[in-house]
Amino acid sequence: MSSRNISRFWEWGRKIVCVGRNYADHAKELKNAIPTEPVLFLKPPSAYVREGSPILVPLYTSNLHHEVELGVVIGKGGTAIPQSSAMEHVAGYALCLDMTARDIQDECKCKGLPWTLAKAFNTSCPVSEFIPRERIPDPGNVKLWLKVNDQLRQSGCTSQMIFSIPYLISYISDFITLEEGDLILTGTPKGVSAVQEHDELLAGIEDVVTMSFRVDRQDY
Repeated sequence: MSSRNISRFWEWGRKIVCVGRNYADHAKELKNAIPTEPVLFLKPPSAYVREGSPILVPLYTSNLHHEVELGVVIGKGGTAIPQSSAMEHVAGYALCLDMTARDIQDECKCKGLPWTLAKAFNTSCPVSEFIPRERIPDPGNVKLWLKVNDQLRQSGCTSQMIFSIPYLISYISDFITLEEGDLILTGTPKGVSAVQEHDELLAGIEDVVTMSFRVDRQDY
């Protein structure tokens, strides 16, 4: 048994595996095709930011978007994990934001380039406290929401996901070995939009957790 504290996974977890376009309505709002297999990208652990610290807008973007997501925290690693046992590898969950430099992502997509600058910058992955798996008995039916300056921007349910959590764990582990402390971001519902310096973001999983972040401009 590991001596590391899974409830502080952001301090030592080695990677963040993100799933794009996992809600059909979100894919459509960005004029993307509905995927037939998961779209994956990565964030480094340096992307983590916790409540009390701000989300920093990178100097190179003028269109930073919020994307609220359910994060899955891996408690037991594995490779080629079968769907049938995938949930045995889950320690718990976290409410997460996938902050995205949309203008940079659009440029990268047009040029056929990776999305790294758009997705992996410092503070691009705000996370809540760790949520033990017992507190979310049905992760396939979780209601997520996000407000900006007290105005509701995103509201959706994980039942709308194209690819389920067991499917994602199995699929990802076929290519990338999952390790204890890893985080999987499972995609965002529709309603993504831009945030500005000094905006206040409040996000929640209904009846489970909320978190808030202020947006500041990077000054270096």
